[in-house]
Amino acid sequence: MNGFAESSDGTDTIAALSTPPGRSGVAVIRVSGPQAANIGNVLLTPWPLLERVATLCDVRTDTNGALLDRALATFFQAPASFTGEDTLEISTHGGYLIPALVLAALLKHGAREAMPGEFTRRAVMNGRLDILQAEAVGDLIDASTHAMHHTAIAQLDGSLSREILRLRDYLVELEALIGYDIDFPEEDDGPIPRDRILATTTTAADAIDTLLKTAPMGELLREGAIVVIAGQPNVGKSSLFNALLGKARAIVTDVPGTTRDALEAVIDVRGWPIRLVDTAGMRTTTDVVEQLGVEVSERYVASAHVILLCNDDSPGYESVEHRIAKLSRAPIVQVRTKSDLVTKRDETPSSHVSVSVIPRAGLDTLLDRITTVLDEHYGTPLVDAPVITRARHRQALLRARSELLLFDEAWQGNTLPAPVAAVHLRDAIGAIEELVGTIDVEDVLDKLFRSFCVGK
Repeated sequence: MNGFAESSDGTDTIAALSTPPGRSGVAVIRVSGPQAANIGNVLLTPWPLLERVATLCDVRTDTNGALLDRALATFFQAPASFTGEDTLEISTHGGYLIPALVLAALLKHGAREAMPGEFTRRAVMNGRLDILQAEAVGDLIDASTHAMHHTAIAQLDGSLSREILRLRDYLVELEALIGYDIDFPEEDDGPIPRDRILATTTTAADAIDTLLKTAPMGELLREGAIVVIAGQPNVGKSSLFNALLGKARAIVTDVPGTTRDALEAVIDVRGWPIRLVDTAGMRTTTDVVEQLGVEVSERYVASAHVILLCNDDSPGYESVEHRIAKLSRAPIVQVRTKSDLVTKRDETPSSHVSVSVIPRAGLDTLLDRITTVLDEHYGTPLVDAPVITRARHRQALLRARSELLLFDEAWQGNTLPAPVAAVHLRDAIGAIEELVGTIDVEDVLDKLFRSFCVGK
């Protein structure tokens, strides 16, 4: 089977396990398509079911076959279902065997196994979701922080779709004005005032720019802000990593060079999803394995959004600071580790954040400093405003903006006839329509749903 080629018309019935396989209390198997009710009639007793009501049923291999399980079944008649098709959901006992047996019976009686993301794809094709909302389904499943969860929920609810459609309306209005001017040049009211066309063009361009400005924030919300803990060996990096996580993930010893690779974990801090990274100590070494760890550290430093540069007054701090400055332009937060050992002769500069993991001192202050730096350099996470979260969104908006500027240039400079200038508007509208899927975009759909899990 090649991608969705065999099922793009939605005339067959698909089935899949929608929960992860393995030992669990419940497993959910989903069936969608024109034969869902017929298959349910063969396998489930009682049948028919009351629509949208969970009913306790016997699940058998066929009408008079062996009992596989007693399960809860719910039937959704088209179009009032997730996919817009007749849909049957069977909640069996969990484990490996029972769900596999039930799925096998479904496939035996006319269903075929769904491809990754095929249920959501059908929801798009049947008008239950647009492409932006479908992407939000994937983001919601993958969300590991409150910020990404909130953003995905808002997008699934249609906040970004509504903004994109509002932008499309601006462009369609502009196209209509130009079309009227082309088709009815001799009307009594005269040609459309150029100021009106200019104002509508400016409004549309501003709306595009407003969305494009959210791209860096959207990327950080989706991928997480990379906060790298860096410094020399044995200055307390791994201890700080564990303390910020609240559990021991990194091995902590007094032996320099213990961390040979980077450890990464996601934490949710003041609305920011943060990918916290513990790295190997940065120093010159002849140990081949440790040097590999140092190279990994340098790669993380180069991609960091914020760097926590740790120091316990060990010699060589300045050389590490200089090394990091050559690798990255990310903001650096100076962290004075082991602050419980600081004496009056060895006071910490006010620009540093003092922490001690043993009495857990200074950790909240450090987290506050991290989020302040992120806010200053990347903007405050947007709570309610639409945010573009994918490169696809950005590319489509940039294409629309480029076409709109080409139209504006041609219109104001009278360098092209109006019908030719209007072609740029049509291309801008096409780029916007691709975002929500109001035109045929099979390649966009195929690329999107390959990343989904089977059963969704």
